[in-house]
Amino acid sequence: MSNTTWIVGINPVDGALGHDAERVREVRVERGARNPRVAELAARARKQGIAVTEVARDQLERVAGGARHQGIAASYAAPEALSENDLARLAEEAGSEALFLVLDGVTDPHNLGACLRSAAAASATAVIVPKDRAVGMTPVVRRASAGGADRVPLVAATNLARALRVLKDAGVWLTGFAGEAETDLYDIDLKGPCALVLGSEGEGMRRLTRETCDFLARIPMPGEMESLNVSVSAGVALFEALRQRRA
Repeated sequence: MSNTTWIVGINPVDGALGHDAERVREVRVERGARNPRVAELAARARKQGIAVTEVARDQLERVAGGARHQGIAASYAAPEALSENDLARLAEEAGSEALFLVLDGVTDPHNLGACLRSAAAASATAVIVPKDRAVGMTPVVRRASAGGADRVPLVAATNLARALRVLKDAGVWLTGFAGEAETDLYDIDLKGPCALVLGSEGEGMRRLTRETCDFLARIPMPGEMESLNVSVSAGVALFEALRQRRA
């Protein structure tokens, strides 16, 4: 099963044509656009047997849903998001390299997109979000992910605490991030199967999420700031896990 959505912007469309072209149903380009990259993508789509249509700018703006489209959009038959039922399989397939990013209630699409981008760059196993009370996959998320949305699985969990318990049962250790935690991120062992759990932009992790974690850690900040943007925190945590695994 799949649902049709729109991918907008040069890099997201480039990623879809390069990694998942069989799901691209149509490409629309702005009539009269002179960007050579748009022309190159249109030519590539035609070569792959995908219909390319020139449309007025306002038609692109309607399907873009507020995302910056740069003169190009692609109709995409997105696969259904994975659920907590897929987590045990994902953990087993990844083995000792399993690395999950869990986002408890992130509502800003730019933040989710940036987290997906970092997760893809770190070769994370999957990104896990709650199905409700959090942003899902939107054109803005895809645009902000710069292609990351097409490279890392997104798991929409009906019950996040239950999803975390599934990971624990699969041998994955859970590290939650909280500013008041006593242990620094750099003192946590992230070399085995692990999940990095971050809360929402304003409230942090919910109580049940926090209680399900095996460890709590903080990112040390010697500067005079109380917190980091959630997408920045996710990047710091993911690449600390990557650093430890390569040490």
